Amino acid sequence: MFPDSPPAPDFPDELVALVALSLAAGIGPKTQTSLLEQFGTACHVLAQPEDVLLQVHGIGPKTAGSIRSSSLLTEARLLLNECHALEIDVLDQFHRDYPQRLREICDSPAVLYRKGVLLPQDELAIGIVGSRRCTAYGRRQAERMAAALSRAGFTIVSGLARGIDAAAHRGALKSGGRTLAILASGVKTIYPPEHKELANEIAQQGALLSEMPLEQRPLPGLFPQRNRIISGICLGVIVIEATRSSGALYTARHALEQGREVFALPGPVDSLASEGCHELIRDGVTLVRNVDDVLSELGPLPVPSTQSASVTIHSPRELALTAQESEVLNHIGSQPVSIDDILRGCKIESSRVLATLTVLEMRRLVRRLPGNAFVRHD
Repeated sequence: MFPDSPPAPDFPDELVALVALSLAAGIGPKTQTSLLEQFGTACHVLAQPEDVLLQVHGIGPKTAGSIRSSSLLTEARLLLNECHALEIDVLDQFHRDYPQRLREICDSPAVLYRKGVLLPQDELAIGIVGSRRCTAYGRRQAERMAAALSRAGFTIVSGLARGIDAAAHRGALKSGGRTLAILASGVKTIYPPEHKELANEIAQQGALLSEMPLEQRPLPGLFPQRNRIISGICLGVIVIEATRSSGALYTARHALEQGREVFALPGPVDSLASEGCHELIRDGVTLVRNVDDVLSELGPLPVPSTQSASVTIHSPRELALTAQESEVLNHIGSQPVSIDDILRGCKIESSRVLATLTVLEMRRLVRRLPGNAFVRHD
């Protein structure tokens, strides 16, 4: 089928079983979670007799029969082979690249199809969602906010839809930042079709992610299901231009249920396009005007570290620092520290420490005080 492709690897049995389970008729996120909780692994699920499967809440005869189908594992292996040929990765929750925050949510995807690359810095992600039929104001604000957050070190997450989603992705791309698109369709079936080029750009500067098989078409019921992934992978979600019936409000509700921050950007007071945002603000969601509002609400952020369970950064911009800049910055806290103490603490030449302090000061990460002392910037 793919004559020029390298030989497909020998996929782990559990990964094959997880993909097979996702292909079974009538299996959604909640049912899949119930099955895995009851039987432990996907391999054990597929090994259950039909009468045992029928005892699980949500499993009827058709679904039980589909799970027991002799062709299901074959279909799963064919799909995994196709993914390998197309350089699309399939991540289960034990894969090192599976997003940590996504593991924590209720009914997290058992498998993720990924085209592109996920990096550790993507743990600092902000979702930007809103109306497909946005105004020029909404499109401008989404692009502006995405670009500013990208420059501050955040990865921008959205759903590749028309309107606000596309503007958010483009804002991140134009600023040289990273962006992730969470799809309601398969990663081989880009929707809307006019966003194929945008999807290619995102895959080069981030990743396309979906829990759906490669050729899954974008059915209406899959969009609300997809929205829990947008919010689940993020620290928080910003809603820009949402009517009272907008699907973006589903994402906001998912975020609140998952313990994520929710922000809303206000529009003109008489704008029907922003009614949903205004109602969110009225109900207590944080109003944001710019990136500083987002940063001040999030506060210090714990992120994974290769040296320990996590480290706390005070600004996402710290993720872009070199090893030398990080070492110098780590010797400066919220209390004034003298330059002599910094020089003694750092294991690098004094001249390089002094030059690095100047760079950190220019980036507004540290502040110089009278008497040659430094503190972290507020």
